[in-house]
Amino acid sequence: MLTTTGTSAAPVIPAAPAVRRFVHRVAAPDVMSVPRVRARVRATLEAWGVPLDAADVLLLAVSELVGNVVRHAGAGRMRVGVASGADWLRLDVADQGAGLPRLPAPRAGLDLDAESGRGLLIVQLMAAELGGELSVVAGEFGKSVRVRIPVA
Repeated sequence: MLTTTGTSAAPVIPAAPAVRRFVHRVAAPDVMSVPRVRARVRATLEAWGVPLDAADVLLLAVSELVGNVVRHAGAGRMRVGVASGADWLRLDVADQGAGLPRLPAPRAGLDLDAESGRGLLIVQLMAAELGGELSVVAGEFGKSVRVRIPVA
């Protein structure tokens, strides 16, 4: 939408909402990558003034997704990105591992005795509780597990 003010003939173009981004790269992810990346993302979310409920979901997602990269992706690089728009937050955890994770079906039965395999389901349910979603995106870097949630 273009508007003009007063007698000036020059149109005034409304500014697009700013998108903030933070990217952290890890050359060889290991167990210590989880708390390091989580601390960096926490500091970024605090600096951006992200509401606590949204920050908690993203921080849990960082722990689960970075942990999955360490356990399942093998050698390679990892990239963790956080982006914030006017009414949304997005977390991307990308790696160069060969396999794509299977997103859980929320209504699927769980093995109550299993010691692993619930992380993606927990992240998916917490994101959905806030009106968000969990997805897998294949890209030039490899694959990325994405969490996107709305914020007020």
